[in-house]
Amino acid sequence: MVNGRVMGIDFGMRHIGVALSDVLRITASGYETVNWNGVDPEKAVLRIAEIVKTMDVKEIVMGKPSKTDGTISESERKAYAFGEMLEEKTGIKPSFRDERYTTVIASRMLHENNIKAQKQKKIIDQVAAEIILREYLEQHRV
Repeated sequence: MVNGRVMGIDFGMRHIGVALSDVLRITASGYETVNWNGVDPEKAVLRIAEIVKTMDVKEIVMGKPSKTDGTISESERKAYAFGEMLEEKTGIKPSFRDERYTTVIASRMLHENNIKAQKQKKIIDQVAAEIILREYLEQHRV
């Protein structure tokens, strides 16, 4: 069995949700929301690379913001470019997963748990990253 933390990333044009697994790859937890301006990703890449190093992350899985009709969106192109920059900084090539509806699911989960709207805004991207990571971990269990 492979050990070591996996990082899940919910890539967005303003906020990037980050979630981490435990070292045994059993659980997934929201870790941080990295804010950026949607234009220059350098600071966001550096912050995530810092988390990778500090938390000894071994794998990265990123949400791929695909369009429902299957065409490649501008957000998807930016996610791939962000993933390439992240690979340059960390040496870890991210794997990509379809992330359609993860934010909707995250919002529903937070609402069902009576999390107030103001609090939801701060953590919704982390919860979406947690969903992406949890699905990945479940598919890769031995």
